[in-house]
This record gives sequence, C-alpha cells and structure tokens, in this order.
Amino acid sequence: MNISRLPLLVALLALLMLLFAGPGTRLGLWEYGTGFLLMRGAFFAGAAAAALALLFLVIPRTRRNAASTLVLALVVGSVAAWVPWNGLQTVRSLPFIHDITTDTVNPPVFVAVLPLRADAANPPEYPGEEVAQQQREAYPEVQPLLTELSTAEAFDRAEQVARELGWEIVVTVPQDGRIEATDTTFWFGFKDDVVIRVRPTADGSRVDIRSKSRVGRSDVGANAARIEAFLEAFEGR
Repeated sequence: MNISRLPLLVALLALLMLLFAGPGTRLGLWEYGTGFLLMRGAFFAGAAAAALALLFLVIPRTRRNAASTLVLALVVGSVAAWVPWNGLQTVRSLPFIHDITTDTVNPPVFVAVLPLRADAANPPEYPGEEVAQQQREAYPEVQPLLTELSTAEAFDRAEQVARELGWEIVVTVPQDGRIEATDTTFWFGFKDDVVIRVRPTADGSRVDIRSKSRVGRSDVGANAARIEAFLEAFEGR
C-alpha cells in the first residue's frame, strides 16, 4: 500500500466512527457508552490522520505525488476530530445537570411517565437547591410563563405546542392541568421526559414546564433548549 494513502484511510475510519456513533445508539445496536467511545475514537483517529497528512505535505516527495489525497485527508480528519472536540467544550462550559424546570421551588412532578423511567439511570425526583442554583446561573431565561389566557385555553395551547414540537404525548389530564410527554433527541435518540403544569392566577394562568433526561449527568443544554423552544412557541401563537 502506498503510505501516502494511510492518512486518508485513517481519516475515513474516523469519519465512519463519528457518523455511526449516534445513529447506532439510536437504533439500539449498542449502548450510549459505546457511542461515546466511538466519538472519542473519532477524535483521536481524526487528529492522527490530520497530523500525519500535514507531516506528509511537508515532505516534498509525498507532497508532489499525493498532494490532493493528503489535503483531503487533512480536511476529513480535521472535521472528524473537531466535532467531538467541540462537543466536549460545550459539555465543559455547561453545568453537569439534567433536570430543568421553570419552577425550582415547586417543580411539576412526573406521574404517567414513571413506568417509562423504571430502568432510567436518573431518578424522577427533583434533585434540589444545588441543581436549582446551577440552573439559575446557566439558564436565567428559563422562567414561568404568565398569560392572560384561561387555564383551559392555556392547557389547549400547551398541548398543541407540544405536539407541534414533535413530542410524544404520554397523557393529558385537563382537570389537573397536567401534560406529560417524551421527546427523543435527534442524533443519539436519548429519551427525555417533559411535564407541563397549568394553574390559574388572578389575571389568567401560569404555565410551568419541566424537562428531565433519563440518562447522563450532563444534558449538554438540551433540556433548557427544549423548554425555551416551548415557551417561545407558546408565546408566538
């Protein structure tokens, strides 16, 4: 084998690990821990391929004979390494929490989804003030939604928004003002559970929402982003 092709082969291997890490987990081919290992492998393989390609480009003979192949290996390897590296930086920049709610004092509780979380690594109970403080610092925009709509109108709108966002509705209990749903993340297929609570106020109603991951210490901001999308869609209707 021409050694100048080695960086491209390694770069393509890194790209394959990157591309299959999430979908393979989503399809149940392996556990999410294996998916993360594949992401890690993609980083090291991609970085190695890029470094090797750069080294060969410095050598006149290999640069002259395989410049285009080496440049392609450099690009592919760099991309394969950058994606997991960037994801790791995002994880490190956010608190290691996975339970986000608009009401940290009296968060909405899960009822109907409890059987679905029976084997979940993360318990359904709210973790308390330590997590609430981290949430307030990282996601200050996650706040209760106050509306002039009646509780019935707010409940109907909340359900419509949840369905439009593609969440799988588990139960709707109008008399309790409670909606429970499950959302599946796009790449890894993680299941996150959501509960919406609608209560009357003197001027209309208050909508609170809570989103919690079933697995993982850090949600990489997914639950906060989900809540913000819901609040934005609710107010925009």
